[in-house]
Amino acid sequence: MRKFAFLFILVLSFCITSLIRVESIKATDPPAPYGPVPSARQLRWHEMEFYGFIHFTINTFTDKEWGYGDEAPDLFNPTDFDADQIVRTAKEAGMKGLILTAKHHDGFCLWPSKYTEHSIKNIEWKGGRGDVVKEISEACRKHGLKFGIYLSPWDRNHKDYGRPEYITYFRNQLRELLTGYGPVFEVFLDGANGGDGFYGGAREVRTIDRETYYDWADTWKIIRELQPDACIFSDAGPDVRWVGNERGIAGDPCWATSNREEFVPGRADEARLNSGDRPGTHWVPAECDVSIRPGWFYHAKEDDKVRTPQNLVDLYYNSVGRGASLHLNLPPDRRGRIPEADVKSLRRFRRILDATFARDLARSAKADASNTRGRDKRYSPANVLDGRRDTYWATDDHIKTPELILDLGREATFNVVRIRERLPLGQRVEAFALDQWKDGRWVEFATGTSIGNCRLVRAEHITTSKIRLRITQAPVCPAIAELALFAEPKE
Repeated sequence: MRKFAFLFILVLSFCITSLIRVESIKATDPPAPYGPVPSARQLRWHEMEFYGFIHFTINTFTDKEWGYGDEAPDLFNPTDFDADQIVRTAKEAGMKGLILTAKHHDGFCLWPSKYTEHSIKNIEWKGGRGDVVKEISEACRKHGLKFGIYLSPWDRNHKDYGRPEYITYFRNQLRELLTGYGPVFEVFLDGANGGDGFYGGAREVRTIDRETYYDWADTWKIIRELQPDACIFSDAGPDVRWVGNERGIAGDPCWATSNREEFVPGRADEARLNSGDRPGTHWVPAECDVSIRPGWFYHAKEDDKVRTPQNLVDLYYNSVGRGASLHLNLPPDRRGRIPEADVKSLRRFRRILDATFARDLARSAKADASNTRGRDKRYSPANVLDGRRDTYWATDDHIKTPELILDLGREATFNVVRIRERLPLGQRVEAFALDQWKDGRWVEFATGTSIGNCRLVRAEHITTSKIRLRITQAPVCPAIAELALFAEPKE
């Protein structure tokens, strides 16, 4: 009888222990993703944050922004084209990639396309053997930058624009660019959709149904087949959306999600594109395109209108700092080089950012939180300090408005706070607040809404020994990958 009782107790103990273990495992499972989440290609795109645009074609030599399509190809004649100088300038500015306008609306091709005579192959420059796309793409690989392409859907030169035959032409050129120049990180599809043009000598106005003419779904399939890692940009995405302006400024909030089926390339609700849709049906983050000069192409009359370093810094905070990307245009001049004034401004801009973000003042802090998911170290508040995007602090599912405190161990002066969410789990936080420890109590110094990939809170310089992050609104528990502190140079 005693033996039976002993065995019964042993079995019961084992069952209870197993149940406790199962409950423990369940309690420390990662949070379930919330809403739309980014694809692998979108995650790689998010990590770039800052990259460049190169507008360079016949317009550079005609002093126009939009060519008509009847320009003589030999007008394109750079006197000292230097792809290495262009790419090197972008790298020195901190850019992670470059997107080249391989063909703008005028239809002139910067590569020797076999599908048109309106191409670099039929000009005197380099004896007709030039290939700007090749030289820029190779220089990007040399300097470790990613390469992207812009191919204008509108073509004011081609005789078949507006007819079904043009779609075949456009797709053939897309295949050339996606198979002949190595990996492509983004395909930029402009929203311009017809109007007056040369059109092979017809010199008329042609309009298209932007909803159906380009048959975008099948065109996107070609990009997916030939460059599966490339993000596709347009008003509708499907991977990256236009921010709704050409000023380089994202909305506040700027959600990474969008009801993308309600958009098509060339039909833009600028206010919605600027802020995104919450919660949204798809993950379609914003790209902030803007030029370093008033125009997108080089014009000598704008040599004294180059954006200042501080203006570029402000753009960075209003784009990257709101979870979007900064896509800054650098137009080469008629030599085929980035002008000295632009280079000077970019270098100073980079020095300011480097001086700001070189040192995370919170890296050696002690982190504590009001709740840690399952009391599991995998979700520890200390994870926000390790500089990694794949570790994060999370709370139990029912804890949606927790707080996290960083004890710096000493007083430190800063004015920039960087917060990141764990993107594979979706955009979870809807509002937050930041407090400093001052005169023996907590004092709020900033509030915000969307976080996403990167939220930069820029305030007056603060001196404190402790900082507190409060999640004030969220539909689910937060997953915070980073909380970092930086100081802009006081100049």
